[in-house]
Amino acid sequence: MSTTTHHTLKKIFSIPSLTTFALILGSLGLSPSVGLAQSRSITATSAQLETLYLNNNRSYSCNLIAANRGTIDRIVIPEGATIVGKYVPAKGGLRYIAEAITYGRYSYRISASSSVLEDVKDPRDTSAGAIAEDAAIGAAGGTILGGILGDADVEEIVGGAAAGVLVGNVTADRVVVIDPTAPIVLYDN
Repeated sequence: MSTTTHHTLKKIFSIPSLTTFALILGSLGLSPSVGLAQSRSITATSAQLETLYLNNNRSYSCNLIAANRGTIDRIVIPEGATIVGKYVPAKGGLRYIAEAITYGRYSYRISASSSVLEDVKDPRDTSAGAIAEDAAIGAAGGTILGGILGDADVEEIVGGAAAGVLVGNVTADRVVVIDPTAPIVLYDN
């Protein structure tokens, strides 16, 4: 063995770094209790108890609750900690940006974000009641149009109702639906 290789190996093995220590423990199936992150993400759920319907073009300050223990920004976040942040517009929906965690009397700044929470047609606008309302408006429009043109028969009324349903469904707002029990995964930035 060359002198350079000997000195390199001596440096590596004589003073193990914290990373080397963690790798050795990890390879043995042990996890160090010094707060080294096994992953750089944490799963959380909405702190609000009701389903949220958030427009995809504005920001909302909302808290999450850590669903499990995890590490972000080298800070160990205990299960049940409050994650302070906001939903911000992103292409295709909203993204949650975590700014701090609080637990008991402690508070720490963090930097984490979710992947894009995709927007959908507002389910409140596509319910059976909303569709029936759109159909009624369309049917009334068909009747009025038929009256103006001289003869409101069944075809105008049915055509107006169908147009009302189509237009109502196409023009339904797009929102991000946040179910209070659905997990939101935050990743270290």
